Amino acid sequence: MDNIIPLLVIGGIALVVVMWIAGQYNGLVKLRNQFKNAFAQIDVQLKRRYDLIPNLVETAKGYMKHEADTLENVIKARNMAASAREQASVDPSDAVAMQQLAQAESGLGGMLGRLFALSEAYPDLKANQNMMQLTEELTSTENKISFARQSYNDSVMRYNTKREMFPSNIIAGMFSFVAATLFEVKDEEQREAVKVSFD
Repeated sequence: MDNIIPLLVIGGIALVVVMWIAGQYNGLVKLRNQFKNAFAQIDVQLKRRYDLIPNLVETAKGYMKHEADTLENVIKARNMAASAREQASVDPSDAVAMQQLAQAESGLGGMLGRLFALSEAYPDLKANQNMMQLTEELTSTENKISFARQSYNDSVMRYNTKREMFPSNIIAGMFSFVAATLFEVKDEEQREAVKVSFD
């Protein structure tokens, strides 16, 4: 009987420790799933954007015959960004994939900006109904991407903060919870959503 009390105390302490570890682990899993879900929202909008770009280029092609290089470069940048998106969507916690996506997005944003700057010289293109509709859809998509990126970055910050704080950092280390990467656009011109205007 005397041996049972110490065993119950040790068992109780062990149970509290196991429950604490489980709570910390589950909290990290929850935050990791939240940032992955937030990336899924970006992913949807990026795919929509990539689907709009070929139609935009095809419409512009008829008017911008002397800008074939720019149009081709927009499509190349779009394809690179789409490929980077596919890699990042497999595992948004992959820092290299997220950095490649950010770089590809920055390049695509720069090429779209150049396309819209050049299109200013083509009044017939600016007045084209199809072009106006596509640019309106693209502007809406760009805004949604911006909001989704902010939500993703907020989720990443919450996850990384929990992952780095004591004592949950011990559990994060034990169970290989790696740091998540923010989705930041490095090019200063691309910090704002691409401005699309045919006024």
